[in-house]
This record gives sequence, C-alpha cells and structure tokens, in this order.
Amino acid sequence: MNRLIPALFAFTAVFASTMAVADPAAGQAKAKQVCGACHGENGDKPLQPDYAILAGQHRDYLVKALGDYKSGARKNAIMGAQAQTLTRKEIQDLAEWFSSRSGPLAIKH
Repeated sequence: MNRLIPALFAFTAVFASTMAVADPAAGQAKAKQVCGACHGENGDKPLQPDYAILAGQHRDYLVKALGDYKSGARKNAIMGAQAQTLTRKEIQDLAEWFSSRSGPLAIKH
C-alpha cells in the first residue's frame, strides 16, 4: 500500500501536465502567424476553394488532424511542414481558437 501512493501521485502529476488548458488567445496569435495566409485570419476565408474552412470546426477533429499531419499519418506537403513546427500546446490552442469561431461548420443552438 505504501508503494501505491507515490506511484499514484507520480501518475497524476504526469497526467495533469499533459492536460494543459488550451488558450484561445494564444491560438489566435499563432493562427495569424501560421494559418491565416491560407485559411484566413479567423479560418473562415480560405485562399483557395480546396483549402479547409477551420472556423467552427470541432476542436477534437482539429487536434487529431494537426497531430496526424505532424506525425505523417496524414499526408500533405504544406500542412505537414506547418504542423512540424507546432508543439502539442500550440495545437490545442489553435484548435480552441478555430472551434470557437463562427463559420459554416459551427453548431447553431
């Protein structure tokens, strides 16, 4: 029992450190630097019709898609290169920002 408590504490500390709270303001700033040129500053006006509309997209989907571009599981030369520079926290922040935006993909209540 005495060994279980330190192990449980260590697991909780590691788990909590990976669950950082996403910051939409940081996501907005990063979006201006990285995403805005192709997807529009708010993710709602892509430069080309075949570029994704990010505004209003589901947060979890954006996290998964960016993670897959970063790992190479999802292939696109431009997005792969862009995602390589992003940290896990920046991906969370971007997803929080774009999912909070109004757009054609946003859920209307």
